[in-house]
Parts: sequence; structure tokens; C-alpha cells
Amino acid sequence: MKLAERLKGFDAYLGTEMNLRLTRMRAEGRDVINLGLGDPDVQPSEVQRQTLADACLDVDSHHYPSFYSPKPLKEAIANWYGRRFGVACDPDTEVIPLLGSADGLFHIHTCLLDVGDIALVPDPCYPAYVAGVKIAGGRVHSVPLLKQNGFLPDLEAVPADVARRARMIWVNYPNNPTAAVAGEDFYRRLIDWARRYEVAVISDNPYSEICFDGYRPPSFLQVDGAREVGVEFNSLSKAYNCCGWRTGMLLGNRDIIAAMNKIKSHSDRGMFYPLQVAATESLNGPTDFMQARNRAFQERRDVVLDALTAMGVAAHRSDATFYVWAEVPEGSGTSRDFCFKVLEAVSVWMIPGSMYGAHGEGYFRIALTHPSARLAEAMDRLKRLIG
Repeated sequence: MKLAERLKGFDAYLGTEMNLRLTRMRAEGRDVINLGLGDPDVQPSEVQRQTLADACLDVDSHHYPSFYSPKPLKEAIANWYGRRFGVACDPDTEVIPLLGSADGLFHIHTCLLDVGDIALVPDPCYPAYVAGVKIAGGRVHSVPLLKQNGFLPDLEAVPADVARRARMIWVNYPNNPTAAVAGEDFYRRLIDWARRYEVAVISDNPYSEICFDGYRPPSFLQVDGAREVGVEFNSLSKAYNCCGWRTGMLLGNRDIIAAMNKIKSHSDRGMFYPLQVAATESLNGPTDFMQARNRAFQERRDVVLDALTAMGVAAHRSDATFYVWAEVPEGSGTSRDFCFKVLEAVSVWMIPGSMYGAHGEGYFRIALTHPSARLAEAMDRLKRLIG
């Protein structure tokens, strides 16, 4: 038996391996604080949970998902984007629900890439972008996200011959892992650049509702011309505190949406119907719970940033996401060396920046997925190690 050569082009996701390792450490009696996994300790509202439970108990809710009309959910997605971003999308032709945005992150490459085609991928980035390109047979051209540029891509630094051959470009703001944000000025430049080179823009925006200090992240789609050149992913996972539901969405360019519909007609039969009901109720319901949640994340961010500053560790002050992107202390080796040293010495796990790409080297990511007191304990342990 011979496996596909494409599997050699990327590594398995480190988070899955590390969760198993941390579970073994806990079984050995170690009090591990996991600051790696981006799955926060927040819950869907009682109304969301009750709606899902009621739909599950309904005996008529368990056919193939394609038995039911997706229109209510698609309309709820379109209406949410209209209220939140002022974007008017046609639910029939410019919206598609996804089995979590990760579902779409892989299929989008099949929509846009033939074997050997170039995809422009930020570095550092969420590793699924790279894996998705390579599984589709495409080629990755890395676009550095540098501190001096506010972790935004320098579009004009992409060689013109590469840009002319590229089929797609990923952007992800608010950003994982750097927690950087992008404004409408950047998106206007991006749209002009994409038109010039006929490159499809793929915006990944799952952290749009995790924001602090009065900041409200924009959508790529709210800028004139966006739907002519691209699409945007979003998700209920972070916005509505339901990572495990796997309920995402893709909106924008009609040709890309149609291609995604064609692929997904074969790859799955749609979202479990009770989840469609609960997602529709969530998107149509109140969002006041987000304010208290975001205040809690802001407090956690400040606990970590204040502690890192006191230790002399440089870190980016984020306006959104529940991540802190910090620089590896001088003399601590590579980001991987540092993070595994911390894990073994004080049982705190943080993700090495090199996991996200070559330009992530020298950094590490902390997920603010525990209460402030637990984060403060993690920072105290780190301080004992690095002084």
C-alpha cells in the first residue's frame, strides 16, 4: 500500500498531538495549564442550549439534513451580516452554511486551485491554510507578516510575476496567531491589488466579535468591490461561544459560492438539522451577552500583558481575539525550545510561533481561555522560570 505523496507536504496539526500529551501529563498527576488550545471556557447561552435540546428531542429532526430547507439559516446569516456590518448579501446566491468554518477552509482550495497553482498565504498563519493548499495540489507562496508592518501583508512586496500567477490570497483579521487587526483602508488597497492581478481574496473573520476597548472589527465584505474579488468566512464558534457545534458560514462572490455548493453537494449532506435550528435562533437572537464576555477577555488580556511586561517580555497589545502574541525572551533558544522548556519545568503550555510559519519564529502564543486567576497563576510559574 502506498499513501499519497501530498501527505509529505505538511505536518499534522500540533494542537491535536499536544492535547494527547497534556492529557497524559495530567494522568501522571501534573497540574498542567493549557494556554495553547483556542477553545475558551465560555458557554452558549441557556436559550441556545435549550433550542438545540428541543430540536434534538423532536422526532422529526433526524432525517438527512438535505431533507430540510436551508433557507431559514441562510437568511439568518445574511441578516446578521446586514445588521453587524451593513453588508446586503443574497441568501440564495451569496451565502452558504458550513460544518464549521474549517469545513470551508479546506474546500475553498479545491474551488480555486488546479495542481501547481499558487496560493498566497500569510506567514505566520493558521496552519490549515498551508495544509489545504497542499492537499489540493497547489503551491504556497508565503507573504510575511512582520512586526514593523503591524503584522499586515505588504502587498506591493509580492513579486509581480508571482502575483500574476497566483489564484488566491488568504487574509485573516483579527488575526490568529498575532492578534493584529486590519482597517478598511487596508481592505481597499487589497481589493485594488486583487483586481489588478485577478487574484481571489479569501478573508477569514471568525474573531470579529471578540474585541476590546471599544474597537469593532470590520468585515472585508463591507468595503466596495469586495464581492467582485472574494469571499469571507465567519463562524458561530467564537462569536456565539459554541466551538463544538461546528456551525460556520461563507459569504460573498457568487461564482465562488456556487463552486462551494457544487463541491459540498458531494462532500456532505448539510448541517445536522437541530444545529440549523439552534444556529438560526442564535443569529436572530440578542447579542448583549457578548459585552460581558469581551470584558472578561479584556481583563484576562491585561493580566497576561501586565505580567509579561513585568518580566521584561515584549508582547503585542491586542484589540481583538483571545490571544497574546509575545516575543521569546532573549537567550531562550528557538520558540519550540522555549515552549517545551516551560512545559516541562512549570507545566504551562504555550504554542511556539514556529508552528505558524517561518516568520513566527521568535514568538509564542498564549490563549486567554482560562479565568484571570488561573492565567495569573500561569504567569507566576513562568516568572519563576525566567525571572
